[in-house]
Amino acid sequence: QVQLVESGGRLAQAGGSLRLSCAASGRTFSSYSMGWFRQAPGKQREFVAAISWGPGVSYYSDSVKGRFTVSRDNAKNTVYLQMNSLEPEDTAAYYCAARSGSWSPHGLDYDYWGQGTQVSVSS
Repeated sequence: QVQLVESGGRLAQAGGSLRLSCAASGRTFSSYSMGWFRQAPGKQREFVAAISWGPGVSYYSDSVKGRFTVSRDNAKNTVYLQMNSLEPEDTAAYYCAARSGSWSPHGLDYDYWGQGTQVSVSS
């Protein structure tokens, strides 16, 4: 069982930066691939970024590539999402998720989810 708790969401201005954190419980955090997803009001949940277990290879959606960076600290059982050059379109609830094994851009492939943290970007 893995419990995930996100933090760091808040109101930011367009062009600004935020760093989201996702703290995980459990001793086998390093064996999980971690994903970040977001859901805006009235829209479907979408993949944002993921980082694989082990060597920590990262993957991004086209909409955030070059602006967001996902990283993990296995010693702290924490995954991060550094968000730069924020745009109003980035406004959403952001969720982290954990999956045993390889990464996936599909939310249904993830076994554990956090409660989400709200990011709002003003123009």
